[in-house]
Amino acid sequence: MKKIVAIATATAAVALAAGAANAQSREQIQIVGSSTVFPFTTAVSEQFARTTEYPAPVVESTGTGGGMRLFCGGIGEAHPDFTGASRAMTETEYNTCIENGVDSISEMLVGYDGIVMAVSQQGEAFDISKEELFQALAKFVEVDGEIVENPYTTWSEINSDLPDTEIQVFGPPPTSGTRDAWVELVMEEGCGSFDEIAALEETDEDRFDEVCQSMREDGLFIEAGENDNLIVQRLDSDPTAYGIFGFSFLDQNQDVLQGVSVNGVAPAFEAIADESYPVSRPLFFYAKNAHRGVIPGMEEFIAEYMSDRASGPDGYLIDRGLIPLDPALRDRVRTAVMNGQHMDRYQ
Repeated sequence: MKKIVAIATATAAVALAAGAANAQSREQIQIVGSSTVFPFTTAVSEQFARTTEYPAPVVESTGTGGGMRLFCGGIGEAHPDFTGASRAMTETEYNTCIENGVDSISEMLVGYDGIVMAVSQQGEAFDISKEELFQALAKFVEVDGEIVENPYTTWSEINSDLPDTEIQVFGPPPTSGTRDAWVELVMEEGCGSFDEIAALEETDEDRFDEVCQSMREDGLFIEAGENDNLIVQRLDSDPTAYGIFGFSFLDQNQDVLQGVSVNGVAPAFEAIADESYPVSRPLFFYAKNAHRGVIPGMEEFIAEYMSDRASGPDGYLIDRGLIPLDPALRDRVRTAVMNGQHMDRYQ
């Protein structure tokens, strides 16, 4: 087995020792994070193992929030080297990292993704607005000028043009970046269309946030865990059920699934790339710089992730559903990350 590369600086030595005193050095990269970023990272890991002398990284799908907790837990071989995220690291997460000694982090914008609601090819796809999605999935809605617990049980109760079937939607848990992005891009935007709810923003901001951000808990929205493949399997077996996940899972399962249009736009590669699809978001990958030069292969793994053959316009990640960055932006991101530049989002 390859001997561990010597620690390049005294700072890195102290940091790593503090987190993993007396531990034997790892020879495999450890990666956690978003279930949406997971298939892209797995593809890079497979290519990395085939084309370098390093073993394939261990990649775990923990959800964005779960990945941040693990990543920010400390320095040392007991803690992961990278985490994927389907939203940017929050300021609270960043401060937790700093408090735990993870004080040099490189942020890599990987590309873009859309969040989709999909159904079996045997089910009924439709066009729905963000306001109607809010009415279908929120814990609290506005009915006749009153804010009440969600009474809607079928799609057609919201709009007679929608299917006359029970609302049944499988979606991500609160630890998921996909859930965070769905709440921000769909629920919060949809709720603002209702007068009584919108008025709360001025009179009771906490209540406004609760109404706009809470998913229903009466069994019609089902938290399906961090494994989006399980949602795909459930939809394939039940044509009346719908699921929420990243576009890449729809793209890779078009033989069994079809997407629901939002605000008149169907989820598609081109629509996400030109930002006409209204539920799209950036995807990130974070590197723990204190581990670089200590855990073998980290530099090479970053180089593979940001290479033209991986995330370029014709790269193998695009075949898996990633929407690529503009080449000039990708070059800037690659240069910053390869140089170990510390993220400046909260500086």
